[in-house]
Amino acid sequence: MNTTGPAPKGLRLIPFRGLRYVPERVGSLAAVTSPPYDVVVRPDGLHHLESADPHNIVRLILPQAATAADRHRQAASTLRRWLAEGVLAPDPEPALYVYEQRRGDLLQRGVIGALALSTPAEGVVLPHEDVMPDIVEDRAALMRATATNLEPLLLTYRGEDGSADSPADTTAARNGTTAVVERTALREPLLSTTTEDGFCHRLWSVTDPAELAEIESDLADRQALIADGHHRWATYLRLREEHPASAAGPWAYGLVLLVDTARHPLQVRAIHRLLHRMPVADALAALEAVPGSFRVRTLEGTLPEAVEALSDAANAGTEAREGAGAGAGFPANNAFLLAGDGRFHLIDRPDAALLAHTVRADRPAEWRALDATVLHSTLLDHIWKIPDAPEHISYIHDTEAAVEQAERHGSTAVLLHPVREEVVRELARQAVTMPRKSTSFGPKPATGLVLRSLADG
Repeated sequence: MNTTGPAPKGLRLIPFRGLRYVPERVGSLAAVTSPPYDVVVRPDGLHHLESADPHNIVRLILPQAATAADRHRQAASTLRRWLAEGVLAPDPEPALYVYEQRRGDLLQRGVIGALALSTPAEGVVLPHEDVMPDIVEDRAALMRATATNLEPLLLTYRGEDGSADSPADTTAARNGTTAVVERTALREPLLSTTTEDGFCHRLWSVTDPAELAEIESDLADRQALIADGHHRWATYLRLREEHPASAAGPWAYGLVLLVDTARHPLQVRAIHRLLHRMPVADALAALEAVPGSFRVRTLEGTLPEAVEALSDAANAGTEAREGAGAGAGFPANNAFLLAGDGRFHLIDRPDAALLAHTVRADRPAEWRALDATVLHSTLLDHIWKIPDAPEHISYIHDTEAAVEQAERHGSTAVLLHPVREEVVRELARQAVTMPRKSTSFGPKPATGLVLRSLADG
């Protein structure tokens, strides 16, 4: 694709020769996979993956060395060695890949391919969160060193023929991408493995020219939302700019998983904050120093009971906003759960005057009402005065892990309630980005099932 030409109208997903593990060269496919790099947050989680198999993909996405440059060189060296030893090998012909994740009643299917890159201004792929420059730089350096897309982003789009009520009914979609996905899932897969989280993963290749053309035609007028992978998408765009002579070459595309959420709705979870240098007692004292800023209650009971109380408080705020109408301005409630001292503290009912003073007014009401907006603008910036920098704040997906780390290190975990997908999509359509790490869509694709070499054309 010529990046200097007219803006693309829709999604262009092209086949590629997937790099995949050779089953005979590894202990098991499940043992070499990993969650996405930003979900592997705990040192014990990293060590667990490294010890699962000497060829676990985490050695490429999160290499361990003294300096960043050494880490990236190590990943590139490891990748070259695995290719030379036949641990990883390219598929014989370019393909799109149908990917399925299943656990119990949860079923998600999508298609993996190389997607033509576009900027947010072009309105084809919509981001909904800001990114952190240091993470983009690290991912870009890793991708330069390896010349490989090591893990797919998760993108969503809304198909027209799928049935959200009966996603397993293959008669609901009779043509287009979703139809190809569902037909393909009836065939014998390239691989099938079950990871320790209970998810069964299956992968198929699509090489038939008629089916590839069906997907191309269907996606040509569609728009996608970045569900997971904002930093990697920003990395793709940065590296495309570094390769202007290859405007239609491999650096003009990035590895993605596209999921039709009309057919397979995603789950939306919150991403929690860990405040490294602030004990819970200090966080509560700072709130008390601003009388009436928030209501603060200490809860009795277990973590699941505290999370349920957080949900009740957050949903009460949502219901109050909807009852007051879209023009009512700030919400009746934003709610957060503080943990780290062996107890749980629910803070909610922020003072409306405080919100008006601390939250910028040049954004839509939906953005100003977000819990993440109030957390960063009112609590972190104004009351707690904590910089949004890695040495001060970590972003953790797992609720139990956030609480465990806070208690272990005497810091504060701030637990959030997830935002609804329709709010995310509406803000993205308005080109309004949410505070970084506001949402966690899932299930996320497993890393290590298929990679894309940028040296393969």
